[in-house]
Amino acid sequence: MSGGGGRLWGGSWRQVHWFALASLLFAAPCVGFLPNFWSRVLTLSLDSHTHQYITERAILNVTLETLESTKTHRLNHAEEQTKLGRGFWRAVGEVVKSNAAMDFLSSTRSDPVYHFDSENVDSAMVMLRQFWDQTLLSVRAKEYQSARRSLGKLFHSLQDFYSHSNWVEMGQRSIYLHLLHPEEPAFPVAKNDDPTCMECFSATCRNNLMPRLTHRHTQDSQLLTTGYFSAFPPKPQGKCSHGGILDSSRHMGAKGGINKDSTSPLFSPHHYLHVEAAGLANEATLTVLRDLRDTVGHMNFLKLFSVKKAPALVFVMDTTGSMFEEITAARRRAHAIIHRRAEAAEQPGTFLLVPFHDPGVGPVYETDDPNQFMYHMENLMALGGGDEPEMCFSAIQLALTHSPPLSEIFVFTDASPKDAHLFEAVKALTLEKQSKVTFLLTEDPSHTRRRRRKRSREPLSPGRFSLYSSLSSVSGGLTIFTTNSDIHRVSAIVEDNTAADKVTLLHVENDNNVKSPYSFRVDSSIKTVTLHITGTLIDCSLTNPSGISQSLLSEKGPLAELEHFEGLCRISLLSPIEPGLWNLNARSHGPLTFNVIGDSNVDFLYYFATVTNETHPGLARVEGSPVAGVPTFLVLSVTGLAPNEEASFSHVTLLGSNGERLKQVWLNSSSSTSSSFYSGEELVGWVDAVPRVPFCVRVSGQDSSGNKLERVSTEMIQPTRVQIQVLSTPRLVPGHSTMVHFDILNHGPARLFHLTADDDRGYLHHRGPHSFPVAEQGSLRGQVDVQTPATAQAGGTVTLTFTVHALDSPDSNYAVVYLTVVPPDPDTSPPSCTITRVQWPCLHECNESAWSVFMAVSDRGRSGLATLQLQKGEGVLTLFHSPPPGGDNLIEAETGFDKHQEDKDMAIGGSHHHHHHNHKARLQKGDPPVNVTEWVQGSSQPLWVRYTSSCCSPQAELLVWDGAGNMKRCPLSSGQQGQRGDRITESNDTGRILPTGIILLLLGLLWSPLL
Repeated sequence: MSGGGGRLWGGSWRQVHWFALASLLFAAPCVGFLPNFWSRVLTLSLDSHTHQYITERAILNVTLETLESTKTHRLNHAEEQTKLGRGFWRAVGEVVKSNAAMDFLSSTRSDPVYHFDSENVDSAMVMLRQFWDQTLLSVRAKEYQSARRSLGKLFHSLQDFYSHSNWVEMGQRSIYLHLLHPEEPAFPVAKNDDPTCMECFSATCRNNLMPRLTHRHTQDSQLLTTGYFSAFPPKPQGKCSHGGILDSSRHMGAKGGINKDSTSPLFSPHHYLHVEAAGLANEATLTVLRDLRDTVGHMNFLKLFSVKKAPALVFVMDTTGSMFEEITAARRRAHAIIHRRAEAAEQPGTFLLVPFHDPGVGPVYETDDPNQFMYHMENLMALGGGDEPEMCFSAIQLALTHSPPLSEIFVFTDASPKDAHLFEAVKALTLEKQSKVTFLLTEDPSHTRRRRRKRSREPLSPGRFSLYSSLSSVSGGLTIFTTNSDIHRVSAIVEDNTAADKVTLLHVENDNNVKSPYSFRVDSSIKTVTLHITGTLIDCSLTNPSGISQSLLSEKGPLAELEHFEGLCRISLLSPIEPGLWNLNARSHGPLTFNVIGDSNVDFLYYFATVTNETHPGLARVEGSPVAGVPTFLVLSVTGLAPNEEASFSHVTLLGSNGERLKQVWLNSSSSTSSSFYSGEELVGWVDAVPRVPFCVRVSGQDSSGNKLERVSTEMIQPTRVQIQVLSTPRLVPGHSTMVHFDILNHGPARLFHLTADDDRGYLHHRGPHSFPVAEQGSLRGQVDVQTPATAQAGGTVTLTFTVHALDSPDSNYAVVYLTVVPPDPDTSPPSCTITRVQWPCLHECNESAWSVFMAVSDRGRSGLATLQLQKGEGVLTLFHSPPPGGDNLIEAETGFDKHQEDKDMAIGGSHHHHHHNHKARLQKGDPPVNVTEWVQGSSQPLWVRYTSSCCSPQAELLVWDGAGNMKRCPLSSGQQGQRGDRITESNDTGRILPTGIILLLLGLLWSPLL
């Protein structure tokens, strides 16, 4: 990806750096690999591998690897990376954010269990496996945001193990499988009275571990240890410290430390082993991702990271009797979008439909199948109703909790909201997900009387739709007042806004009648441009970069095609579109909104952050809205640039709601040898004071042709002087009550606040509002009680939304938390594969001979075997109910030596019985997983497996899952006969040994009670 060669910071940048470094020197101890790119700057170790770098690189590599496995040809990874989509990079960012938050949240940053510190290895492994189980549950329930958060936590702790333990010093060059797989061999952890370190009096500590904890000791008697940090828990005499200038325990015996967090000796006494530790952490992260992919399936893995997904199509439909035309228009647009995506061979994306009226809301129809979505659309009926108002915000809340981030949500209604109390919660979800909400209203807001069912008339407020306009304004959507006769044409906006690779070039609102000039830039990557203008135009003209103008009140001209509908003007620029600055001049009756979109891969993501001064150096993301009037950092990532594309980004402009310039922020590159992997680099801007009025973000730079390039993020940031920080995200257990703790931080004078908590499942014991005073620059800690019913489905996610606002000012803020329901007593034991016999009669000419491995596959937990799949290998896997045959006829037709017999016997995935051996199915690489649930149901006996392959293909791998989703990788190798051949390989002299079938049956009977 290309860099952002913007202007470098001058004196202000140097002041920021020294301020941050001074804050760091007085901070608490450092734990873990460094959180993110900024940590390398603060620790003066620009070549260090961070949690962010390791995580991003691993996700990208496995994603490209997964995409390649679905293709018949080799992919160009650099080109493919450009096409992954903005949704993918946001999904990766969610994992990275959750990973880094482990170092920043007060509930996790100092807890040694989350960081494999203070020899809490066993407790940390339990927690690590819980994160894995939670990730699986969430993916299977299609709760992808929850899955990404638990995956980020898992990665953090897993990566910390290699940085904080003596695993590298033990001479280990492969990952520690036992961390996530309890059936794998384990190393004992040093006991409390075992000394682990010797004194070290320098910044760099070499050979300060006791011999038994290093490679100098035999592997079968080595001990594991991890470093202690700070004063809690107290470090016993002779134990290793974490080490580094931020660790107060480094002064206690044994002095020094063993962490490998960075390449800086100031922060990492074992800095010289940082690269080895980071390499193992990277390999462990890759292994988890591959295990996850193989467990949930390739398609679900790609959905987890929103790979190449078209924008979600989300309809919120009023189904009262007056909505027939609106429902028909929505059907037509949905059909057109589905047809267009099918023609373009795009992935169809997510489809979501939420019907509502009064009092009913839902159900939510969510699917990836366009035909199923159209079935639900066709079944919508406009019946009953006719009264004002309806349960609109309840329906939007459901749409937001079920739709992916960056969605476009379209609300069709002619009624005002009956549930206005949900507005703040809906606004919070909209901002958190960066989704846009557009209202298509077939009702004139000036009408103040409406017919009810009983033919009576009731006065209606002219401002009854104001909350709709507020929500669309905050989210960057539109509110369009149109008519039943025009709704079919106005709904064209649905197709425009859900097109792939759509970017925003301009989004402004004008609340006065003064003729106002606006401008937007077109760069060389943009091929089509569409303008949407809402309101009643009096005068409007468009001028291209060459000075040619066209009135937008006439339908013909040299620059654009125009379509005028009631409430909307849709303008399409004629091709070829001249790059450069385009100008708009407009005057209207009442409010006016301009929205200009184009097609381009190049877009951006951003967040606000502050320098942390707690346990770890780095930039901590600001949750919710930023605090007005205080300094902060703006971190920006450009997406969609090809690696060889020459483009640079110099600055960001913070724009007010009317498009006025509030502040310009210069960007500085974070580039280094370990820069942010997915975007080439992240760009950082220092905002000396956050504006006190709402604003949006516009990034500016230059494209490869030297044309100025601009992109706009349309959501309006709402600066505030109050914050809400959620301190914990506990798991929910059916039938139990759980407390969620939070802090309210007041950055203004002493005043009274209201707090409201809301959830989408109705589990909250008391929603509020809760009223309480908070002192000037003070804080208040509170909690809410979430009561999970015994019937709650494991894997489900509860979306908990907090909103707080001051009673004497517009100050408000929000926090959104995702809580996962887990089973009370989960089965975490994976299946087992036990090799019972290996035959390896391989000759010098490999294509003239074959080898076989015989295994018993069983479940060690209580869920039972579920599915099997041959992941690697060129041979054939045969499944049996009873022990397979012995003797000299073990190499059968499945090796390819008797193709006619192979074709005759093959029954992949079926229940075909071999006439002698109770043969159930045969598998080859590339076959889908075979469901064996019914084969072994109610039986404690193992499933018997034989793998046979040509000697030219000596390696294979079988994947086995149980009913709880636990997976076991069973490596198969012709070389395994060297380990087991003397003991279990069958002799040609069958009279000297017990019959093979009897031996295997006895083994099976012994295993069943033990496993």
